[in-house]
Formats: sequence, structure tokens, C-alpha cells
Amino acid sequence: MEQIIATVRSLDGALVVLPAPGGDFPELAWGDAFFYYAPDGRVPRNVQPYGTIVTKNYPGDEASDLDPPGRWRVNVHVGRAAFRQLTGEEPGDGRPRDHTAADSVLPHPLYGALGWVSVVNPGGKTTDTVVRLLRGAHVAARTRFERRHGPGRSPD
Repeated sequence: MEQIIATVRSLDGALVVLPAPGGDFPELAWGDAFFYYAPDGRVPRNVQPYGTIVTKNYPGDEASDLDPPGRWRVNVHVGRAAFRQLTGEEPGDGRPRDHTAADSVLPHPLYGALGWVSVVNPGGKTTDTVVRLLRGAHVAARTRFERRHGPGRSPD
């Protein structure tokens, strides 16, 4: 998990948010990570992260069984084309999956229909893929930002 966070931090314009006790984020988010393209270093308003790491079950999102110690999941918005390449299906097909499976790229249990994939405990089979997907999601987030604000401009 730390390797993935460090890799995202190294990307130009990346903002990694790590909610912790005493901060502005709800307790439920403590211990998780949220990845944004934010060249000004501030959490963007009205923009979802392009990737996350979650370390526990969230209400309504228990399919990956993340509550046991040592389990965590990387989630990446990859878009429709990459989703099809990675999963062999259309976003939203909703085929039954074992979302508890570790080291496998799967449709996100809740947001697969929106072009998100997830990997529980990336390991030897998927860590390189996860890093590649996060780099691609970062570039896509930067492109969206520049389309809205112009290259190198702040959102203010």
C-alpha cells in the first residue's frame, strides 16, 4: 500500500489525501487514501478522486470483505475502454464476481458501471497493472482539469 501511495505522490500535480484523527474528514475515512490531480495542492471541489485505497468495509460496500486485518482495496477510475480490456465486459454488465479475491483486477463492486476497477491486496500479478492504471487515471484527471481551467492554471 505504501509503495502505491508513494508512486502516486511522485506524479506531477498529484494530491494524496490521507484522512487521520484530528483532521477535517469523517472517522470512517481514517486510514484510507484519496488520489486527485490538484496542482495547487488543495482538494478540488466538485471533483471525485481518480483513485482510492480503502482499508475497511464502508456501509453498503462490504463485498470485498475488507474488515479482517491486512485486507485493503485499490480502486481506480479507468473509463469504459480500459474497463472492457481489463474485465472482458461492458461497464454495468454486473456479472457475478468473487469480490473477495485478492490480487485480481475486477469491476468495482459498486462503481463498476461507471468505469471503476478494483484490486484487493495487489500482489505479484497486479501491482504493476495497478500502478499503470493509476498513472493513466492521473493523466486523464489532468486532461479534464486542463480542459476546464486551461493548462497550468489554478481552479480559482
